[in-house]
Amino acid sequence: MRLIGLIALAALVGGMAYVRLAPSDPARWHVDPGLALAGQGEWARLTLPGTTPAAVLDRLDAIAMATPRTVRLAGSPAEGRITWITRSAVLGFPDYTTAAAREEAGSTLLVLHARQRFGLRDMGVNAARLRDWTGQIAP
Repeated sequence: MRLIGLIALAALVGGMAYVRLAPSDPARWHVDPGLALAGQGEWARLTLPGTTPAAVLDRLDAIAMATPRTVRLAGSPAEGRITWITRSAVLGFPDYTTAAAREEAGSTLLVLHARQRFGLRDMGVNAARLRDWTGQIAP
């Protein structure tokens, strides 16, 4: 019985280590949110008049980097797209948020896509993060 307990504990620790240490491939996660599959994750779309795409992404990058447990995975304001990883506080589950901005009719169109890597549901944390970030960037 003790051996089964030790095996279960080792499996749990190994799973937690994998969640924390698994590499994040930018080719998989740093994709255009306009081309990502609908129905997977949370979405936000804003039109911001009187701005430039680089300025919007620069401001959003500052907001994202001020978010606890968030790091930039790939991209830059100059590229027109940025992807960040935000990890949950206790177990370190990674969520990926990608933002792309482009000029459209004299305004900036900002599209964000937030999704989790592990599991089927995220208990609303991605939607809450998008509301928070877009609330800070919208005039």
